[in-house]
Amino acid sequence: MEGFDIYGGEERDGVRLSWHTWPASRLEATRIVVPVGAMYTPLKKIESMPPALQYDPIRCNNCAAVLNPYCQVDFRTKLWTCPFCLTRNHFPPHYAENIGETNLPAELIPQFSTVEYELQSTAPTGPPVFLFVVDTCVDEEEMDELKDSLQQTLNIIPENALVGLITYGTHVMVHELGYTDCPRSFVFRGSKEYAPQRVQELLNILPPGRGGAQQPPNSSREPSIGRFLVPVGECSFNLESILEDLQRDPWPVTSDARIQRCTGVAMSVACGLLESSCPRQGARIMMFVGGPATVGPGLIVGQSKSENIRSHADLQKNNAPHHKAACEFYAGVAERAAASSHVIDMFACALDQVGLLEMKVCAEKTGGLIVLADSFGQSVFKESLRRVFRRFPDDAASDGGQLQMGFGATVEVKTSREFKVAGAIGPCSSLKKGGPNVSETEIGVGGTTSWTIGGVDPSTTLAVYFEITNSNANPLPSQKRRYIQFLSMYLHSNGRTRLRSTTLCGPWHSDTTDASPIGRSFDQEAAAVLMARIATFRTATEEIADILRWVDRSLIRLAAKFAEYRKDDPSSFRLSPEFSIYPQFMFHLRRSQFLQLFNTSPDECAYYRSVLMKENTTNSLVMIQPSLLSYSFQGPPQPVLLDSSSVNADTILLLDTFFHIVIFHGEKIAMWREQKYQDHEDHKHFADLLIAPQADALRIMEQRFPVPRYIICDQHKSESRFVIAKLNPSVTHNSNDGSSGERIFTDDVSLRVFMEHLMKLAVQS
Repeated sequence: MEGFDIYGGEERDGVRLSWHTWPASRLEATRIVVPVGAMYTPLKKIESMPPALQYDPIRCNNCAAVLNPYCQVDFRTKLWTCPFCLTRNHFPPHYAENIGETNLPAELIPQFSTVEYELQSTAPTGPPVFLFVVDTCVDEEEMDELKDSLQQTLNIIPENALVGLITYGTHVMVHELGYTDCPRSFVFRGSKEYAPQRVQELLNILPPGRGGAQQPPNSSREPSIGRFLVPVGECSFNLESILEDLQRDPWPVTSDARIQRCTGVAMSVACGLLESSCPRQGARIMMFVGGPATVGPGLIVGQSKSENIRSHADLQKNNAPHHKAACEFYAGVAERAAASSHVIDMFACALDQVGLLEMKVCAEKTGGLIVLADSFGQSVFKESLRRVFRRFPDDAASDGGQLQMGFGATVEVKTSREFKVAGAIGPCSSLKKGGPNVSETEIGVGGTTSWTIGGVDPSTTLAVYFEITNSNANPLPSQKRRYIQFLSMYLHSNGRTRLRSTTLCGPWHSDTTDASPIGRSFDQEAAAVLMARIATFRTATEEIADILRWVDRSLIRLAAKFAEYRKDDPSSFRLSPEFSIYPQFMFHLRRSQFLQLFNTSPDECAYYRSVLMKENTTNSLVMIQPSLLSYSFQGPPQPVLLDSSSVNADTILLLDTFFHIVIFHGEKIAMWREQKYQDHEDHKHFADLLIAPQADALRIMEQRFPVPRYIICDQHKSESRFVIAKLNPSVTHNSNDGSSGERIFTDDVSLRVFMEHLMKLAVQS
């Protein structure tokens, strides 16, 4: 049997499957333990894909699947058969006249299993809108850094894009950028909730549907575009001068009270403004938050400093009085934004928590971005904000020079009859679209075949899970194939609606006595990420201890099914290469910040989980099991085990955890560096050794969003904890076997002990 090119599938279609050969019955599917699922990246950059097709797709009259290379075409009668529902369809006249075996449209050419259409039937919308919502309760230094970043941002936003500015502290101020005689703003009370209609009334703007339309005869209301939302090219001078004069919130605060910050009202007012101005048009509300909300709806902590901001312990004991109400409020704002295809981004920069745990729903439900940093001066914030506005290269076919972000994205999944859609996990909400291929078993957001994602970029990835429903009584013939089609509709930054269609085909395996063909088709990397997403999704409703038990039981059952061993003989246990690293992914997942609350605040924990839910397979694996490179005089850099035995006094380590990039100097290296050996001509090789990991670190950081925190540390110094905490503790304070490496003071089990237990339990009869 041929080997499966797991990376080729991702390059060609932006999809990674946990299994490439599927068991042909429901019963056999439960025995392979890891769910059948796909990691799907809707906007993946695919080199081999043709430029966007300038016409609408042809769809099946019965199930609305899109014409694809797996359709059977009868060139004589000009009919095509849908592989999903087996309906025969006529080609429209303009196809029928020209189609032939040597003259095929792009969507029928075998190597184009993914094509993108620029729909001609939907009218183009206006340019993208960026509404900055700025917290003025930060100190002067932070304020200057934030103003500097925003002014730089104005230079990289497309000239025709609309921008708006809202600032908030004790009250909310909506700035009228179109009024140039003097700075003018409308003030909303920070302690009061405003309905969308009331916001539009107070701002004197037209209600939704009339945002850019002519006003009714007897109304004095005006469109908001041109007043509060103005093209960058027209208002950059006015906006820069407003930012220049922006002051810290002037409201007096006593020494025993927190500053009054009405984040919830500001977000709600921003939603009300955009709902009126540009419903169903690409728009981003960009929240710049410097601390927790202390007044108005959505407050996270009271004003009195005697009240502490909630911790994990408070949440577990139901001792967080504002948590539930805040979650409900922000979920309501998120639903309003998602309904209008608007995106809410969170840039949270503070040393303490800002309430990201409660507010993350706004980003997750709308496809927004979350960046968590210590201050507005950190490169984590500054560089990440710049990268939000990344563009396609000028020579890119049909995309040249456009922003890479998309808006208002929805994903629909079509399946052939032998299996159904169980659900999806990622930055999505259900569109409640039922049908015969919706499974009764739900994994993640289920009960539908269609989800809204909202904002998308080339790395946004959705995990989709399937349930095989074919019964044992209905064996499938050996030549039978299964088909999946992903249909992603989104608003391109050029204002046109696009539809990307990806169709996959794969084999079934019916022989219940031999599971090896299924085993050989296992993609352990995609499977680890699909399992990590389920585990992380369940943290919202279940105890961590129960989830860890589920992870362990699943791993033992998988090993018992696919390993080679003699009953009750752990020493005979062998895993084939397709499964060999999967147990260590699970070992590191159990210890990761996604399932362990130790040493993270509720905000940090929410942030890490949120990023895992959105990233592609490769990036997610780095979060679960960080990569470690070792630099020494013995040769070029080597990947080494994420293990305490990899720490040596005369090497430099480069650790990539996705959120942090850490360069760790061994004791001797640090000593030589302190003695300035690198400045001497005869120690040039030492200078090169010091520079090499820094160059590699910069190369990693250039590609990543959010930009990771960059740390340089020395062995036995305080910041070395960033590395030590991630290592497998193979050498601890209890080790007496003379093994070398860094001793880690911990009672955690090592990977070796974990594997011994796994072997023992897997071979038990």
